[in-house]
Amino acid sequence: MAEGGSFAVVLHDVAPATWPACAGFVAELDRRYGIPLTFLVVPDYHRQGRLDRFPAFLSLLERRLARGDELVLHGYHHDDPGPLPCSPRAWVRRRVMTHEGEFAALPGAVVRERLDRGLELFHRLGWPVHGFVPPAWMLGEQARSVLAEYPFRYTSGPSALMRLPGFSPLQAPSLVWSARSAWRRVVSLLWNRRCLVRHRRVAMIRLGIHPVDLRFPLSREFWLETVETLVSSRRATTKRAWLEGAH
Repeated sequence: MAEGGSFAVVLHDVAPATWPACAGFVAELDRRYGIPLTFLVVPDYHRQGRLDRFPAFLSLLERRLARGDELVLHGYHHDDPGPLPCSPRAWVRRRVMTHEGEFAALPGAVVRERLDRGLELFHRLGWPVHGFVPPAWMLGEQARSVLAEYPFRYTSGPSALMRLPGFSPLQAPSLVWSARSAWRRVVSLLWNRRCLVRHRRVAMIRLGIHPVDLRFPLSREFWLETVETLVSSRRATTKRAWLEGAH
């Protein structure tokens, strides 16, 4: 299916609370392929406890770094409790499609506070941080302006990786599932198969895998089969490594 180029396996929403859903899948990738992975790490997922309070989980991420994986700052709480959307379009984006667009509507001061806390945590743990990815790829106007002031080298959206501070896009479409109901999983399967054909000539394809995907055989097997397809003719890489080699 793929015709050269690179691909990145990107595991979203990585946190102590979500790791049990991910562990077996990651172990299977390690066993079969030994490829580098990109982990989008949430410091305090759904306000269930900051990740540095979980020493076993920290040790696990340290081992992932040592083997060549990348850790990316992925929001701070990964939730979006308010304010309520004031337009039909915003309502659909933030209450129908997801409730986790944390940076979709935050004021600038709150954006700075959360970015500062996330960076401080990464730095204190000695983790290199090159990228910031907003939950659900939602970045409001104030968040976008504030993010450009920080030393991140990139952020990303559904179709591109963007170099910071200028948000210069590089085409890198992401496959992604909506796995929370049976009909969404069927639609996701058909859509992603179509996307694999449509994107076969792009330089970079991202596999945006969420913990919920791995609870269901249909989506889990799709991801394993897709890695099997891509690894035969594309180079597996992390987002940071690909950007360093991109022109």
